[in-house]
Amino acid sequence: MWPEAEPGPDVDAAALVALGDAAFASPRPETGRTLALLAVQRGQLVYERYEAGRSAGDRFRSWSMAKSILHALVGLQVGDGKLDLLAPAPVPRWHTAADDPRAAISLEHLLRMVDGLDFVEIYEETGRSDVVDMLFGPGRADVAAFAEDRPLLHRPGTWWSYSSGTSNIVSAILGRSIGGGEEGLRRFMRERLFAPLGINSAAPRFDPAGTFIASSFCFATARDFARFGLLYLRDGRWEGRRLLPEGWVDHARTATGPSAGYYGAHWWLALDGSGIFSANGFRGQYLVIDPIRDLVVVRLGASTPEERVHVIRMLRDLVRCFPPLREQE
Repeated sequence: MWPEAEPGPDVDAAALVALGDAAFASPRPETGRTLALLAVQRGQLVYERYEAGRSAGDRFRSWSMAKSILHALVGLQVGDGKLDLLAPAPVPRWHTAADDPRAAISLEHLLRMVDGLDFVEIYEETGRSDVVDMLFGPGRADVAAFAEDRPLLHRPGTWWSYSSGTSNIVSAILGRSIGGGEEGLRRFMRERLFAPLGINSAAPRFDPAGTFIASSFCFATARDFARFGLLYLRDGRWEGRRLLPEGWVDHARTATGPSAGYYGAHWWLALDGSGIFSANGFRGQYLVIDPIRDLVVVRLGASTPEERVHVIRMLRDLVRCFPPLREQE
Protein backbone atom coordinates (compact mmCIF):
# COMPACT_ATOMS: atom_id res chain seq x y z
CA MET A 1 0.00 0.00 0.00
CA TRP A 2 1.40 3.40 -0.96
CA PRO A 3 1.86 5.90 1.87
CA GLU A 4 -0.48 8.74 0.92
CA ALA A 5 -0.24 12.42 1.82
CA GLU A 6 -1.66 15.76 0.85
CA PRO A 7 0.57 17.90 -1.40
CA GLY A 8 3.00 19.96 0.66
CA PRO A 9 2.30 23.62 1.45
CA ASP A 10 4.71 24.77 -1.26
CA VAL A 11 2.89 22.83 -3.97
CA ASP A 12 0.65 24.84 -6.28
CA ALA A 13 -2.38 22.68 -5.47
CA ALA A 14 -4.83 24.84 -7.42
CA ALA A 15 -2.77 24.54 -10.60
CA LEU A 16 -2.38 20.80 -10.03
CA VAL A 17 -6.13 20.32 -9.76
CA ALA A 18 -6.74 22.51 -12.81
CA LEU A 19 -4.31 20.51 -14.90
CA GLY A 20 -5.99 17.28 -13.83
CA ASP A 21 -9.43 18.67 -14.65
CA ALA A 22 -8.22 19.66 -18.11
CA ALA A 23 -6.59 16.28 -18.74
CA PHE A 24 -9.78 14.36 -17.91
CA ALA A 25 -12.22 16.83 -19.48
CA SER A 26 -15.02 15.86 -21.81
CA PRO A 27 -15.31 16.27 -24.78
CA ARG A 28 -11.86 14.97 -25.68
CA PRO A 29 -9.24 17.52 -24.59
CA GLU A 30 -6.23 18.59 -26.61
CA THR A 31 -4.11 16.03 -24.72
CA GLY A 32 -6.32 13.14 -25.85
CA ARG A 33 -7.63 10.54 -23.41
CA THR A 34 -5.88 10.40 -20.07
CA LEU A 35 -6.52 7.07 -18.36
CA ALA A 36 -4.45 7.61 -15.23
CA LEU A 37 -2.42 10.45 -13.73
CA LEU A 38 -0.53 10.33 -10.47
CA ALA A 39 2.37 11.97 -8.67
CA VAL A 40 4.66 10.67 -5.93
CA GLN A 41 6.83 13.12 -3.99
CA ARG A 42 9.15 12.19 -1.13
CA GLY A 43 7.96 8.62 -1.62
CA GLN A 44 4.34 9.55 -0.87
CA LEU A 45 1.40 9.43 -3.24
CA VAL A 46 0.22 13.04 -3.33
CA TYR A 47 -1.99 13.09 -6.42
CA GLU A 48 -4.00 10.35 -8.16
CA ARG A 49 -6.83 10.41 -10.65
CA TYR A 50 -8.35 8.00 -13.18
CA GLU A 51 -10.67 8.14 -16.14
CA ALA A 52 -14.28 7.45 -15.20
CA GLY A 53 -14.81 3.71 -14.89
CA ARG A 54 -11.15 3.00 -14.08
CA SER A 55 -9.41 2.68 -10.73
CA ALA A 56 -6.11 2.08 -8.97
CA GLY A 57 -6.58 -1.66 -9.37
CA ASP A 58 -6.71 -1.59 -13.18
CA ARG A 59 -3.76 -2.70 -15.29
CA PHE A 60 -2.58 -0.50 -18.14
CA ARG A 61 -0.41 -1.22 -21.17
CA SER A 62 3.17 -0.01 -20.91
CA TRP A 63 3.95 0.21 -24.59
CA SER A 64 7.62 1.30 -24.77
CA MET A 65 7.94 2.02 -21.06
CA ALA A 66 8.73 -1.71 -20.99
CA LYS A 67 12.09 -0.86 -22.55
CA SER A 68 13.12 0.86 -19.32
CA ILE A 69 12.04 -2.16 -17.30
CA LEU A 70 14.30 -4.19 -19.58
CA HIS A 71 17.19 -1.87 -18.68
CA ALA A 72 16.71 -2.77 -15.02
CA LEU A 73 16.64 -6.50 -15.74
CA VAL A 74 19.81 -6.29 -17.82
CA GLY A 75 21.46 -4.37 -15.01
CA LEU A 76 20.78 -7.21 -12.61
CA GLN A 77 22.52 -9.65 -14.93
CA VAL A 78 25.42 -7.25 -15.50
CA GLY A 79 25.75 -6.90 -11.73
CA ASP A 80 25.78 -10.68 -11.39
CA GLY A 81 28.64 -10.88 -13.89
CA LYS A 82 26.51 -12.79 -16.40
CA LEU A 83 26.48 -10.13 -19.13
CA ASP A 84 29.29 -7.91 -20.42
CA LEU A 85 28.26 -4.54 -21.82
CA LEU A 86 31.33 -4.06 -24.02
CA ALA A 87 31.82 -7.58 -25.38
CA PRO A 88 30.29 -8.55 -28.74
CA ALA A 89 26.58 -9.10 -28.17
CA PRO A 90 25.88 -12.84 -27.75
CA VAL A 91 23.59 -13.22 -30.74
CA PRO A 92 24.50 -16.59 -32.33
CA ARG A 93 23.39 -15.74 -35.87
CA TRP A 94 25.78 -12.76 -35.95
CA HIS A 95 28.78 -14.97 -35.21
CA THR A 96 28.31 -17.87 -37.63
CA ALA A 97 30.07 -16.19 -40.56
CA ALA A 98 33.54 -14.74 -40.07
CA ASP A 99 32.73 -11.65 -42.13
CA ASP A 100 29.35 -10.71 -40.59
CA PRO A 101 29.71 -7.00 -39.67
CA ARG A 102 27.01 -7.35 -37.02
CA ALA A 103 29.49 -9.27 -34.88
CA ALA A 104 30.91 -5.86 -33.89
CA ILE A 105 27.66 -4.86 -32.14
CA SER A 106 27.97 -4.85 -28.35
CA LEU A 107 25.27 -4.99 -25.69
CA GLU A 108 26.11 -1.37 -24.91
CA HIS A 109 25.43 -0.43 -28.53
CA LEU A 110 22.05 -2.13 -28.29
CA LEU A 111 21.05 -0.49 -25.01
CA ARG A 112 21.91 2.92 -26.45
CA MET A 113 20.20 2.28 -29.81
CA VAL A 114 23.42 2.83 -31.75
CA ASP A 115 23.65 -0.72 -33.12
CA GLY A 116 23.34 0.48 -36.72
CA LEU A 117 20.76 -2.11 -37.80
CA ASP A 118 18.33 -1.20 -40.57
CA PHE A 119 15.01 -1.12 -38.70
CA VAL A 120 12.11 1.20 -39.56
CA GLU A 121 10.19 2.37 -36.46
CA ILE A 122 6.99 3.78 -38.01
CA TYR A 123 3.60 2.84 -36.59
CA GLU A 124 1.80 3.04 -39.89
CA GLU A 125 0.77 0.24 -42.18
CA THR A 126 1.32 2.31 -45.32
CA GLY A 127 4.76 1.59 -46.65
CA ARG A 128 7.48 -0.26 -44.80
CA SER A 129 7.08 -0.60 -41.04
CA ASP A 130 9.40 -3.10 -39.39
CA VAL A 131 7.89 -2.49 -35.96
CA VAL A 132 4.36 -3.30 -37.13
CA ASP A 133 5.60 -6.39 -38.98
CA MET A 134 7.51 -7.51 -35.90
CA LEU A 135 4.72 -7.04 -33.37
CA PHE A 136 1.64 -7.85 -35.42
CA GLY A 137 2.79 -9.41 -38.70
CA PRO A 138 5.25 -12.05 -39.89
CA GLY A 139 7.70 -11.40 -37.04
CA ARG A 140 5.30 -11.86 -34.16
CA ALA A 141 6.13 -15.55 -33.59
CA ASP A 142 9.77 -14.69 -32.82
CA VAL A 143 10.26 -10.95 -32.41
CA ALA A 144 13.98 -11.18 -31.64
CA ALA A 145 14.80 -13.34 -34.66
CA PHE A 146 12.91 -10.90 -36.88
CA ALA A 147 15.02 -8.00 -35.60
CA GLU A 148 18.29 -9.95 -35.55
CA ASP A 149 17.90 -10.65 -39.26
CA ARG A 150 18.00 -6.97 -40.19
CA PRO A 151 21.18 -5.97 -42.06
CA LEU A 152 23.69 -3.44 -40.82
CA LEU A 153 23.12 0.07 -42.19
CA HIS A 154 25.64 2.06 -40.13
CA ARG A 155 28.84 1.22 -38.30
CA PRO A 156 27.95 0.37 -34.66
CA GLY A 157 28.31 3.33 -32.32
CA THR A 158 28.09 6.02 -35.00
CA TRP A 159 24.36 6.42 -35.65
CA TRP A 160 21.42 6.64 -33.26
CA SER A 161 18.07 5.23 -34.37
CA TYR A 162 15.22 4.37 -32.02
CA SER A 163 14.27 0.73 -32.58
CA SER A 164 11.84 -1.61 -30.85
CA GLY A 165 13.58 -4.42 -32.66
CA THR A 166 16.79 -3.59 -30.81
CA SER A 167 15.01 -3.93 -27.45
CA ASN A 168 13.70 -7.37 -28.37
CA ILE A 169 17.20 -8.47 -29.37
CA VAL A 170 18.36 -7.39 -25.90
CA SER A 171 15.44 -9.23 -24.33
CA ALA A 172 16.39 -12.46 -26.08
CA ILE A 173 20.00 -12.03 -24.92
CA LEU A 174 18.70 -11.57 -21.38
CA GLY A 175 16.53 -14.68 -21.62
CA ARG A 176 19.38 -16.86 -22.85
CA SER A 177 21.65 -15.50 -20.11
CA ILE A 178 19.14 -16.38 -17.39
CA GLY A 179 18.09 -19.72 -18.89
CA GLY A 180 14.94 -21.74 -18.31
CA GLY A 181 12.96 -20.26 -21.18
CA GLU A 182 9.91 -18.11 -20.58
CA GLU A 183 9.33 -19.48 -17.09
CA GLY A 184 12.94 -18.85 -16.12
CA LEU A 185 12.73 -15.20 -17.13
CA ARG A 186 9.32 -14.77 -15.50
CA ARG A 187 10.76 -16.13 -12.25
CA PHE A 188 13.79 -13.85 -12.51
CA MET A 189 11.61 -10.79 -13.12
CA ARG A 190 9.36 -11.65 -10.21
CA GLU A 191 12.03 -12.59 -7.68
CA ARG A 192 14.71 -10.04 -8.52
CA LEU A 193 12.68 -6.96 -9.50
CA PHE A 194 8.93 -7.00 -9.03
CA ALA A 195 8.57 -8.72 -5.65
CA PRO A 196 11.23 -6.62 -3.88
CA LEU A 197 9.42 -3.47 -5.08
CA GLY A 198 6.02 -4.75 -3.96
CA ILE A 199 4.85 -4.86 -7.57
CA ASN A 200 2.10 -7.45 -7.77
CA SER A 201 0.28 -6.42 -10.93
CA ALA A 202 3.04 -6.71 -13.53
CA ALA A 203 2.05 -8.92 -16.46
CA PRO A 204 4.78 -9.06 -19.11
CA ARG A 205 3.81 -10.53 -22.48
CA PHE A 206 5.96 -13.14 -24.24
CA ASP A 207 6.02 -14.29 -27.85
CA PRO A 208 5.66 -17.98 -28.87
CA ALA A 209 9.47 -18.31 -28.92
CA GLY A 210 9.57 -17.45 -25.21
CA THR A 211 10.99 -13.93 -25.56
CA PHE A 212 9.67 -11.14 -23.35
CA ILE A 213 8.34 -8.56 -25.83
CA ALA A 214 10.25 -5.87 -23.97
CA SER A 215 9.80 -3.35 -26.74
CA SER A 216 6.15 -2.91 -25.94
CA PHE A 217 4.22 -5.15 -23.58
CA CYS A 218 4.21 -5.14 -19.82
CA PHE A 219 0.86 -4.46 -18.17
CA ALA A 220 0.69 -3.03 -14.64
CA THR A 221 -1.23 -0.61 -12.45
CA ALA A 222 -0.30 3.06 -12.49
CA ARG A 223 0.88 2.74 -8.90
CA ASP A 224 3.19 -0.14 -9.79
CA PHE A 225 4.68 1.81 -12.68
CA ALA A 226 5.33 4.54 -10.11
CA ARG A 227 7.05 2.03 -7.83
CA PHE A 228 9.40 1.15 -10.66
CA GLY A 229 10.06 4.84 -11.25
CA LEU A 230 10.82 5.36 -7.57
CA LEU A 231 13.51 2.67 -7.79
CA TYR A 232 15.31 4.79 -10.40
CA LEU A 233 14.68 7.99 -8.47
CA ARG A 234 16.36 6.31 -5.46
CA ASP A 235 19.44 5.35 -7.53
CA GLY A 236 18.50 1.67 -7.66
CA ARG A 237 17.83 1.31 -3.93
CA TRP A 238 14.57 0.27 -2.28
CA GLU A 239 13.90 0.70 1.43
CA GLY A 240 17.61 0.92 2.13
CA ARG A 241 18.53 -2.16 0.09
CA ARG A 242 20.48 -1.90 -3.16
CA LEU A 243 18.66 -3.74 -5.95
CA LEU A 244 20.37 -2.38 -9.06
CA PRO A 245 24.17 -2.28 -9.36
CA GLU A 246 25.97 0.84 -8.23
CA GLY A 247 26.01 3.30 -11.12
CA TRP A 248 23.33 1.55 -13.17
CA VAL A 249 20.85 4.43 -12.91
CA ASP A 250 23.62 6.79 -14.02
CA HIS A 251 24.16 4.45 -16.97
CA ALA A 252 20.50 4.94 -17.90
CA ARG A 253 20.64 8.72 -17.74
CA THR A 254 24.04 9.31 -19.34
CA ALA A 255 23.46 10.87 -22.74
CA THR A 256 24.30 8.90 -25.86
CA GLY A 257 26.28 11.17 -28.17
CA PRO A 258 24.72 10.28 -31.54
CA SER A 259 21.24 10.87 -30.07
CA ALA A 260 21.99 14.61 -29.69
CA GLY A 261 21.68 14.16 -25.95
CA TYR A 262 18.03 13.22 -25.62
CA TYR A 263 18.52 9.47 -25.15
CA GLY A 264 20.48 7.53 -22.56
CA ALA A 265 20.28 3.75 -22.25
CA HIS A 266 16.66 2.70 -22.83
CA TRP A 267 15.56 5.90 -21.03
CA TRP A 268 14.77 9.34 -22.48
CA LEU A 269 16.51 12.50 -21.24
CA ALA A 270 15.34 16.09 -20.94
CA LEU A 271 17.41 18.59 -22.91
CA ASP A 272 16.79 21.51 -20.54
CA GLY A 273 19.52 20.63 -18.04
CA SER A 274 16.95 19.75 -15.37
CA GLY A 275 18.17 16.19 -14.87
CA ILE A 276 14.69 14.84 -15.61
CA PHE A 277 14.61 11.46 -17.35
CA SER A 278 11.67 9.36 -18.40
CA ALA A 279 10.28 6.10 -19.73
CA ASN A 280 8.06 6.95 -22.70
CA GLY A 281 5.53 4.83 -24.54
CA PHE A 282 3.46 4.91 -27.71
CA ARG A 283 0.14 6.79 -27.45
CA GLY A 284 1.27 8.98 -24.57
CA GLN A 285 2.56 6.78 -21.77
CA TYR A 286 5.04 8.62 -19.54
CA LEU A 287 6.94 7.76 -16.38
CA VAL A 288 8.75 10.98 -15.46
CA ILE A 289 11.51 11.11 -12.85
CA ASP A 290 12.70 14.45 -11.45
CA PRO A 291 15.53 14.07 -8.92
CA ILE A 292 15.57 17.78 -8.05
CA ARG A 293 11.93 17.63 -6.89
CA ASP A 294 12.14 14.06 -5.52
CA LEU A 295 9.20 13.43 -7.82
CA VAL A 296 7.75 10.63 -9.93
CA VAL A 297 4.85 11.35 -12.30
CA VAL A 298 2.90 8.70 -14.21
CA ARG A 299 0.60 9.53 -17.11
CA LEU A 300 -1.14 6.74 -18.99
CA GLY A 301 -3.40 7.46 -21.90
CA ALA A 302 -4.43 7.16 -25.52
CA SER A 303 -3.18 10.16 -27.47
CA THR A 304 -2.38 10.75 -31.12
CA PRO A 305 1.05 12.07 -32.14
CA GLU A 306 -0.49 15.54 -32.48
CA GLU A 307 -2.03 15.32 -29.01
CA ARG A 308 1.21 14.12 -27.44
CA VAL A 309 2.71 17.56 -27.96
CA HIS A 310 0.08 18.85 -25.54
CA VAL A 311 0.63 15.91 -23.16
CA ILE A 312 4.30 16.85 -22.88
CA ARG A 313 3.38 20.46 -22.20
CA MET A 314 0.87 19.35 -19.54
CA LEU A 315 3.45 17.16 -17.83
CA ARG A 316 5.97 19.98 -17.84
CA ASP A 317 3.43 22.26 -16.16
CA LEU A 318 2.44 19.54 -13.70
CA VAL A 319 6.05 18.99 -12.64
CA ARG A 320 6.40 22.73 -12.08
CA CYS A 321 3.52 22.63 -9.58
CA PHE A 322 6.04 21.02 -7.21
CA PRO A 323 8.91 23.07 -5.77
CA PRO A 324 12.52 21.92 -6.13
CA LEU A 325 13.68 20.29 -2.92
CA ARG A 326 17.41 20.62 -3.56
CA GLU A 327 19.80 22.53 -5.74
CA GLN A 328 20.28 21.40 -9.31
CA GLU A 329 23.60 19.64 -9.75
